[in-house]
Amino acid sequence: MNKLERHQQIQKLIREDEIHTQEQLAQLLKGRGIEATQVTLSRDIRELGLVKTAQGYSDLGHQASNFHSLAREFMVSAVAAQNLVVIKTSPGHAMSLAIALDTETWPNIVGTIAGDDTIFIAMPDAAQASGLARELGNFA
Repeated sequence: MNKLERHQQIQKLIREDEIHTQEQLAQLLKGRGIEATQVTLSRDIRELGLVKTAQGYSDLGHQASNFHSLAREFMVSAVAAQNLVVIKTSPGHAMSLAIALDTETWPNIVGTIAGDDTIFIAMPDAAQASGLARELGNFA
């Protein structure tokens, strides 16, 4: 099975079921005769633009409104700390929000790092970090 076919099966599975873990996704794919490692599934999830929500993996695409809807649902706070913006999210949702943020074109964001419930956004300087924190704070 090639990558395109695997991607199509993943998209079909997440539309049909609530899939909360990569292990669960791997088992469902295996049931369809598709073997995939965790590394492959991680790459597939990233390439497909899937995000993890309370209902499991979702295909929200790469539209600007996706960040806004995820932020309204999962962002707890956004605070500037020197040239960083620190976003706190509901547990388990930082990665989804960071992926949605990374797919948009926010001016001057140098990069992001996400954990379980925290995102660090690097900005060129403290003034820009403060401005972004205020803007993002509207979603919290």
